[in-house]
Amino acid sequence: MKDSTTNVIICGTGGQGTLLASEVLCAAAMFQGFDVKKSEVHGMSQRGGSVSSHVRFGKKIYSPLVEKGTADLILAMEKMEGLRWAPFLAPGGRIVSCDLEINPMTVQTGAAEYPDIDALIREQGIPCHSIKAMEAAEELGNPKVVNMVLLGAIAPHMPIDEENWTKAIQECVPHKALEANLRAFARGREL
Repeated sequence: MKDSTTNVIICGTGGQGTLLASEVLCAAAMFQGFDVKKSEVHGMSQRGGSVSSHVRFGKKIYSPLVEKGTADLILAMEKMEGLRWAPFLAPGGRIVSCDLEINPMTVQTGAAEYPDIDALIREQGIPCHSIKAMEAAEELGNPKVVNMVLLGAIAPHMPIDEENWTKAIQECVPHKALEANLRAFARGREL
């Protein structure tokens, strides 16, 4: 990550916790002392559509939007969503993706086939690290914590101290789900 500004896009589909993940990242960055800006798109999220959030933090941030070619990191809750946002990667940036594949409506109805995302990523030379986050979440007994597993996986590579991540999770996650989310975050750090 650059010393000045860190640009992150978090993407997925409705119901995956994309927006909660962006809230936690923003809070952790603020606790670290960074200026933070965020923008999110969630129009069709309740129908399983695309959801994305742009998060920028650094010494002084003026705009919440990550421009094409400037993302240090794309955190994808689903493989195809990660590929969709790949043009936003900066040189030296990377995608960290859950290995989950969610069939869009066109695939569910038989009008299209789910593409071989791994082959497309290799062909295009996109730097992508796939994580078995769903498997890890299921091992913890709660598939809804995939977002925290993924945040845990990127946390060691962000300029944010561990205690600020913990504080952010405690602030953003409802109390009844707090312990499961903290365990998921810790499991992600192991990945």
